[in-house]
This record gives sequence, structure tokens and C-alpha cells, in this order.
Amino acid sequence: MRLFAAVLPPPEQLDELGHVVDRLHRLPGADRLRWTSRPGWHLTLAFMGEVDEELLPDLRVRLARAAHRTPSFPLRLHGGGHFGRRALWAGIAGDLDELRLLAERADAAARRAGVPMDEHRRYQAHLTVARARGDDADVHPFLDELGTFEGTRWEVGELALVRSNLPVSGVRGEQPRYEKVDGWPLEGPPGRPG
Repeated sequence: MRLFAAVLPPPEQLDELGHVVDRLHRLPGADRLRWTSRPGWHLTLAFMGEVDEELLPDLRVRLARAAHRTPSFPLRLHGGGHFGRRALWAGIAGDLDELRLLAERADAAARRAGVPMDEHRRYQAHLTVARARGDDADVHPFLDELGTFEGTRWEVGELALVRSNLPVSGVRGEQPRYEKVDGWPLEGPPGRPG
């Protein structure tokens, strides 16, 4: 199974972002981007790639432990940015320290369960809304509209394990489908004040 650990924003917050993305779709050059599917919007914490079935029981135990050690914390979708000319994303505000800690714990859980993880790099919270179709796409015209976006706050209360089902039809524009396969409540003691 192709898996990743994630935070799944609530539908209300995704609807707020969806209104902004609808406006982005109408801007010149929008056809040069491949827009991500709203049902799949998420904050990736740790991408695991293909995971052998026999690793799943230990992986689940370790992810549950990571969630149990982490308190719930506030986030909101906020502004946006880009990775080069390749990806356009909505940003995240709130308790980013706790989000990074949860990402580190999810990554460590996967490693300890025997999942071969890519080289560890600093976590950058984002929600991808579009990717360039080619090298001629320019994401900059979309940043002004996205940059002013201020979503409402929500309390992150769960660590999710998500399966990525890659497109198989060969139809241009087909999106991966994401399926939550498990989730664990965040139950840790409250962290720092504020």
C-alpha cells in the first residue's frame, strides 16, 4: 500500500479554501496547472511510499503511540506560496511547533516500524492546491489572490493514516484518490500556553 501520515482539515475549512481556489481557476494561465482534487486535500506529515502489509500492525501501534503523546492544537489555513514553478500551495498558521513535532513523531514511527523513509528534511507545512503541467507554467499570478486568504481556526484532534490510490485509467487529468485507512486521537497533555 502507498501510505502517508496526515492531518485532514475539517470540511468547513476546506470549503473556505475552495472558494478561493474557485477564483484561481478563472485567472489567465489556470489551464497550465493541474489542480488537486478537493476530496484529497490534506497536510502530509510523513510520506511513506509503498509499505509492505506485514509492517502495518507495528506501524499502527507506533502511530497510535505518537498520537497519544501529542496534544490537540490549533491550526488554520492561511495565505499561500509555491515551490519553484512546480507547485502552488495554501499555507498553515497556528501551533506550527506542535504540527512539526507530530510530523517528526509520524516519521520516526514509520522508521521504527521498518518503513524505508526518504532522507529526513525539515518539515514545511502546506496544502498543495495545484502543480504545474510543464515548465512554462507561472504560479506567481495566483499568489496575490491566495496570499490574502485567511481561514478560520480549527483544533487538530487526529493523526490519520491515508492510502494513496494512484490513477490507473490513463485519462489525462485523473487525480490520485485518497482513502483514510486509520486514525488516532491526539491525547497528549496540553503543551506550552498560548
